[in-house]
Amino acid sequence: MTSAGAPTKGATLRLLDKADKEIVKLDQPVVDAVYRFQHDFRRNPEAGSFRLTSLKDDRRLWSAWVNKDHRALLLHLGHNDWLLVAVRHRSHVDAHLDRLTYGINQVTGAIEYVDLQVVEEDVLRKPAPEPTAKAPLAPAPPAPPPETPLFAEYTAQQLADLGVVEPLIPIVLKLTTDDELRGLAEYAPRHTGEVLFRLRDGVPYEKVRQQVTEPVAVEPEKLDTEDWQAAVGRSAVAVITDDASLESILEEGDFGRWKVFLHPTQAKLVHRTYSGPARVGGGPGTGKTIVALHRVKHLVDQLPAGHTKPVLFTTYNKNLAADLRSRLLSLGGPQTLARVDILHVDQLATRVVREADPGNAKRRLEDLAALREWRQMLAETGETRWDAEFLSDEWNQVILGQAVGSRADYFRVRRAGRGRSISRAERAEIWQLAERYTQRLDALGVETHRQVAERAAQLEIHRKQKIEAKARQQDERGGLDNIHLEAGSGAWLRYRYRHIVVDEAQDLSAAHWKMLRAMVPEGQPNDIFLVGDTHQRIYDNQVTLGSLGVNIRGRSARLTLSYRTTREILGSAIGLLEGTDYDDLDGSGEDLAGYRSVLRGRRPTLRSAPDWDRELDLIVDQVKQWADIARESVAVCVPTNDMVTQVAYRLAQRGITSTEITRDGPKSDEGVHIGTMYRFKGLEYRCMIIAGVREGLVPRASVDAWQKNDTTRHRRELNMARSLLFVAATRARDALAIFWSGEPSRFLRPLGPAGATRTSRARL
Repeated sequence: MTSAGAPTKGATLRLLDKADKEIVKLDQPVVDAVYRFQHDFRRNPEAGSFRLTSLKDDRRLWSAWVNKDHRALLLHLGHNDWLLVAVRHRSHVDAHLDRLTYGINQVTGAIEYVDLQVVEEDVLRKPAPEPTAKAPLAPAPPAPPPETPLFAEYTAQQLADLGVVEPLIPIVLKLTTDDELRGLAEYAPRHTGEVLFRLRDGVPYEKVRQQVTEPVAVEPEKLDTEDWQAAVGRSAVAVITDDASLESILEEGDFGRWKVFLHPTQAKLVHRTYSGPARVGGGPGTGKTIVALHRVKHLVDQLPAGHTKPVLFTTYNKNLAADLRSRLLSLGGPQTLARVDILHVDQLATRVVREADPGNAKRRLEDLAALREWRQMLAETGETRWDAEFLSDEWNQVILGQAVGSRADYFRVRRAGRGRSISRAERAEIWQLAERYTQRLDALGVETHRQVAERAAQLEIHRKQKIEAKARQQDERGGLDNIHLEAGSGAWLRYRYRHIVVDEAQDLSAAHWKMLRAMVPEGQPNDIFLVGDTHQRIYDNQVTLGSLGVNIRGRSARLTLSYRTTREILGSAIGLLEGTDYDDLDGSGEDLAGYRSVLRGRRPTLRSAPDWDRELDLIVDQVKQWADIARESVAVCVPTNDMVTQVAYRLAQRGITSTEITRDGPKSDEGVHIGTMYRFKGLEYRCMIIAGVREGLVPRASVDAWQKNDTTRHRRELNMARSLLFVAATRARDALAIFWSGEPSRFLRPLGPAGATRTSRARL
């Protein structure tokens, strides 16, 4: 290997994605030393205290002293560009230098670094049998037959052709258990792990090649195994440009990494040109949001110069929208943020309606308040044939959801998915009640978010029709494409956006999608890009995108590897979904097959208490056990607002600071975060407690009222309740504790609780 050149003062310091996961596992004093090392190394790598030394006589691999006991291993990429690949105890570096291997993958073109000694010791080491006290009385049983290796049917060359790291292939061919495979994946580059997991799941070799390898493969004629700068662009690497970024990565652990790293598999999705709407799915922690963030930046980078905001970045949740703004600023800087509208989708709908009707002073009515108005109206009129929940859903999903504008239209409209069938006479009664309800809201000077969304959708559809009519008149002068350009007059005739990116797409309603579809030109490349996971759908918004003009068929991809949640937590979380079916937003089914984690940790703890008061004590005790974790990285999740207040009060009694998560985010920057399950959507914590997971609360008791007269609604409500618990459980990175008093929730049965303290038997 040729020389990389001599070090110079001042350095670009990059961080390999595998390195950050190893660094945060070190003792805190060592982590602090690594922080100081990177801070100082960027300023002057030639400082004498580092004792920067080339290893293996090829001048590519170097070591530098972090403290008296630990050394940083770095790859010199050329000039003043360095890549930190590991931090090791000095004794390990000296003793196992010949076991350190690195290079550029012959298939993916990415930089790879592997410590073979660590892999062999941690993955293939088998526990020795316990010695017996005395000789057995009977002859020893025959030795069991040797276990068949997991990948015995594949040759070393076949694995190499899929992009598996070549120095690891001999170890891969010795693996005999899934535990060994997961252990190897923790140390291997992500592509290698994904290939091996797919093969182990029974995916045919050629399909693995097509789905996993080909999307990230580099054409052989374009691959130069000495071009390390090009290899950096194909690798999961973060550039450490300032102390704030460095501190985020080291102090927050993997949380900081999600703000910075983009894996090559994800990069292909980010940079691809799509002929129409495209969707990326995947379970929690697979990087869907980071893909969306990088997609926004990529689209902005392709824009012509200007001062408008032709890219929309939207999501359902207000808290998430604020977080997306902060993360996009961190990723792309003010110049990217200046070209993007970042709004939660109801805020966007409100803007459209107020633009059309500036004098509209109606207040927004939240869903629970709207349901209370239904109940009050029925009580005042003495109506007993229909319950408020049914009428509210019929109004939201059928009348508003399908823009039904008259009694006659309501008689004709299809009610797919509603479960309970109704006669023509019953439709007449329901329509009369819906009209009375609408009049009631008007008299109160309020309107629901769903009303606003549907009105915004109709306004945008009308606007689109005007644009298309004008385009037909002007097609000889350039047609539709000229109408949405930034330059020119007649702004009202331009589409609002060139590109739309949607995060948490599973939570949007039909009205939201109709509005978004009309806001961007249809039939042009890269119009809508959405990410989401229907297993995390916690609102009653069932949609089929194709019927709404968002045709994603043939343009869908799925991420399967979680780098946030440990496999122990993930196994338990998936168990919560046992026996349920989910869709893919386009009429087909979707499951979590192949969804894996390469991180290992403690099994989730399941604990029961005789009553809620004692359960509060369990919460306090558990928080105290996590005393070495920053309070802001610990969260307590409960089913109701009253329980939030009670948890906060009990923690305060025991001297523990806490802060409530509201619609606008945490009230304070300090203390344990407490909130209801809905508040934790999109958030992440090192340690998580989910309390109050008992029958009657999870799911709420009223859900079973639907079981007799509307089985479809009953199933849908149970699925949403399961998804809510699933979302809460997957917010945890390192540790998860689930508590209850009385009868445990039926959703916990796959995990095995029987009312006693125990550790869950997570499905791995």
